[in-house]
Amino acid sequence: MNQKLLAIACISLFAVVACKKPEPVETASAPEPAVPAEQAPAPVALESEPARSAADVPFDVKGFAGQFVGMLPCADCPGIDTRVTLNADGTFTLLETYQDRKVKTTPVDGTWSVEADDKHIRLDPNSKAEDDRLYEILSNDEIRLLDQEGKHIESDLPYNLKRGT
Repeated sequence: MNQKLLAIACISLFAVVACKKPEPVETASAPEPAVPAEQAPAPVALESEPARSAADVPFDVKGFAGQFVGMLPCADCPGIDTRVTLNADGTFTLLETYQDRKVKTTPVDGTWSVEADDKHIRLDPNSKAEDDRLYEILSNDEIRLLDQEGKHIESDLPYNLKRGT
């Protein structure tokens, strides 16, 4: 019985060793003869890591967080003073004050996320009575209000909010 066990162990050991990938062995070789420049092979470019594009870099939510302010158009008043505060923890507060109206301003809060290949911001209010708001990221310091479908609002009026305090 022990001989059979020993034979099986030896065969298993040989199978493991035989399956192991051989490591390259460096051998000393004679130096290559000099080749005239006109006969020398062209240099070969080594592959390197491809350059990273802006699309490869993840969006920096904490770095983008901050306040964006401006006056948005209003159908029946001079304008809506708007302040969007994007917090680094993914929450937001939206404060809209209608000019020339005696309406109490109630802040809207909720969560914000980046979508559409890091080109849009979605404000998702905690109150489901409020609609989501979409903004296009124009730069690190400016966003633009979009319609409910995420499209540009066709108008000559300003829909941009700029980074502020």
